[in-house]
Amino acid sequence: MSFFDFLVTPLIIFLVIVAPIWLIMHYRHKEKTAHNTVPGSDPELAERMLTLIEKMEGRIDTLEKILDADDPRWREKNNHDGMV
Repeated sequence: MSFFDFLVTPLIIFLVIVAPIWLIMHYRHKEKTAHNTVPGSDPELAERMLTLIEKMEGRIDTLEKILDADDPRWREKNNHDGMV
């Protein structure tokens, strides 16, 4: 009996039974961890988003002031759309 004959049976058992189970469990775990990550859990990303929100609020305020100066009744005109 050669060394190769000694390894054939365990290799076949590994490839037929252990490897598929191992792959299934690995990718199932990867899928679960990918779904469990919370968007925005990165503190740097959250800080950048807050900065952008503050900038956008300032721009919206500026646009509303311009519109108020141009046409004071613009809110009434757009109120039927449910915007304000």
